[in-house]
Amino acid sequence: MFALVAVLASVAVTVVSGQGLASTEFTHLFSKRLTTSCGTSGQTSCHNTTKQTNLCCFESPGGLLLQTQFWDTNPSTGPSNSWTIHGLWPDKCDQTFSENCDSSRDYTNIDDLLTSQGASDTLSFMQEFWVDINGQNEQFWEHEWSTHGTCYSTLETSCLPSGSPKGAEAVAFFQRVVALFKTLPTYDWLESQGITPSSSKTYTLSQLTSALKKASGFTPQLSCSGSSINEISWYFNLKGSVIDGEFVPIDSPESSSCSSSGLKYPPKTGTPTSSGGGSPTSSSSGSSPTGPAGSLPTKATVSAITGSGSVGGLLSGGTWSTQTPGTYTISGSSSSFTLKSSKGSCGVSGGQFSCGNGASSSFSAVSSGGNTLIAYQGSTAFSSSSTPSGNTQETVFTGSGQNQHFTLALVAN
Repeated sequence: MFALVAVLASVAVTVVSGQGLASTEFTHLFSKRLTTSCGTSGQTSCHNTTKQTNLCCFESPGGLLLQTQFWDTNPSTGPSNSWTIHGLWPDKCDQTFSENCDSSRDYTNIDDLLTSQGASDTLSFMQEFWVDINGQNEQFWEHEWSTHGTCYSTLETSCLPSGSPKGAEAVAFFQRVVALFKTLPTYDWLESQGITPSSSKTYTLSQLTSALKKASGFTPQLSCSGSSINEISWYFNLKGSVIDGEFVPIDSPESSSCSSSGLKYPPKTGTPTSSGGGSPTSSSSGSSPTGPAGSLPTKATVSAITGSGSVGGLLSGGTWSTQTPGTYTISGSSSSFTLKSSKGSCGVSGGQFSCGNGASSSFSAVSSGGNTLIAYQGSTAFSSSSTPSGNTQETVFTGSGQNQHFTLALVAN
């Protein structure tokens, strides 16, 4: 069912007879990851209408997924302008949960495991953005895997190809958590709505959740330590496997535990993460996830980034396609710029993005994961009815009202 794939200079693939699996031998090993043949057209976890028996391609019973992030200030962890990773937890659909599901897979030496299986870029990212408040990163990673990672049905070893190295499913877990985190720039989303860390300002819970919903399209759950916000949970259902399925964002089914007013967003000490240095075509790169957008290119293509990585881009008319993307001319600054293609000016009308139809709108830029994301009215959320393939084109809408959610990244020509 599963195949090992890699981005590298030279590969040789052999098919395992009778199993439909492929194993890959690498002449030069740079980075490899598991992929599946599950696809994303199946039923969504927690919303299936028929009984699902292939739990390698349908996450159950933990089909309510939480990507949790820390805002640690005492002591500070991670960059001063980025939240940090806590984990990815598979709650059950009724919001109960299981933990520590398979002690035989309580792997240790996570750094060695990642490095030996070609995921050193993921490790480098984790060393900056998945950090323990007491400096015990290795123990923290081991805990997150053994406590939560072992409870995913789609990461059972029986779902992996014959001959997979020991711990391959854990490597896939860490890679996917990092990739998902890069699509959730909590700091930037708050900043885009005028909310930044301060030693004196206070906010209402409604101000914070409304700002995050406006920027992302969904309402997360906030947690507090006393009067200070210190954790956030972004909720998802899943289509397909954790390894390469589609994370479907949803509003938090849980209320925030913080007080309704007088909430603090205290500043961190330390240095901000640098911007740039990444490519939107590689969602698992080791680039920084947040940071202020720098100078913009004058010419660029526009790449679409889903929860599974980069999938095609925008044609000159503004539709989403996997065909060769159009070239856009950018005029203005990161706080306010316009887009123009060979079809004409680009804009949003009736919630639909297009070029050459008489609409012209201003956009802003947000740096996330080394990518420069396009934001409209402060939100980087875009959506379409489905993911394009072949010669199909999908209409692009602002917000998250359609089935397939993604962000749009500028790629300098």
